[in-house]
Amino acid sequence: MGEPITILIVDDHSVVRQGVRAFVELQEDLLIIGEADSGEEALRCVQQSLPDVVLMDLVMPGMDGIEATRAVKQISPGTQVIVLTSFYEDENIFPALRAGAISYTLKDIRSGDLAEIIRKAARGESVLHARVATRVIQEVREAKRQTPLDLMDLTERELEVLRLIASGHSNTVIAETLVLSEKTVKRHVSNILSKLQMQDRTQAAVFAWQQGLMRGN
Repeated sequence: MGEPITILIVDDHSVVRQGVRAFVELQEDLLIIGEADSGEEALRCVQQSLPDVVLMDLVMPGMDGIEATRAVKQISPGTQVIVLTSFYEDENIFPALRAGAISYTLKDIRSGDLAEIIRKAARGESVLHARVATRVIQEVREAKRQTPLDLMDLTERELEVLRLIASGHSNTVIAETLVLSEKTVKRHVSNILSKLQMQDRTQAAVFAWQQGLMRGN
């Protein structure tokens, strides 16, 4: 077994933090390296320890989870943020994903499922709670279609990479699928985001679905 996945728990309720810690500590490949009861404290912890994964509550006094998520990604781009919350309204879902959260799940999740979401996040793979996924799909369907001209700027290889991103695959899986190095895949992803003038993979994935790029998938 390699190095454990390091995790920071951010929640203003100590009972929640204790509950998450209790089951995570039973997992040999997961390691809690800190807890924070506010967004401000979370940023200090991230600066000090650069965790692999942050479990982020959304509603906290002071700096909320959305603002904290955005700041975490600025401080440590390699740290993946999983939103762990009780709320699944649009006003929380989409700002959190735009802020850089890789996954969004609810606090009623089973411990084993949360452990798997953490592992997937560490690999760069997204997971959305069923209710959240439904809202994202509805948003894609209802969104006004943008001009597809932007897709014409992408090469055939970049379109292949974009389809795999929209299917939720990590760079590692994309590299294996297309028989490329991860370095090459990262370059393609960077070029795609630049050409589409988008900030992250989530935006690019939604755009791909909006434009019908995934029809038949």
